[in-house]
Amino acid sequence: MEIKPYLETKYWDVILHENQAYLGYSIIALKSKTKSMSEITTEEWLDFHNIVKTLESTYKKCFNATMFNWTCLMNNYYKKKSPAPLVHWHFRPRYNHEVDFNNEKYTDSEFAHHYNKSRENIVDEKTLKLITDQVKKFL
Repeated sequence: MEIKPYLETKYWDVILHENQAYLGYSIIALKSKTKSMSEITTEEWLDFHNIVKTLESTYKKCFNATMFNWTCLMNNYYKKKSPAPLVHWHFRPRYNHEVDFNNEKYTDSEFAHHYNKSRENIVDEKTLKLITDQVKKFL
């Protein structure tokens, strides 16, 4: 499955993750080969700031998201013998209510608590496209 960004800027790509346990879960990847947050340029930070504003506003309008979790951990890169970290963010919209989309109910059972990283709802390519198309209406 080829995954394309649903939002792209000069410095960042925003890609919908196949795991939709948290409806709208996306990865925001820096296009440059930057290995740590301290290497991010001022222009990249300003661009990221605009992405944060855009995504949070979009998911509030699109699915009535209540709040958002942003993480930049990069731990998995260091599980490899030759780590090659690249800066990226995980964006998880959070909901204090059930969301019904495409005849599927999305429930955030951990709302107001740390997200459950082992929770999975792997969706097919058709569902990813439907979510992406819905989000793009509000971008």
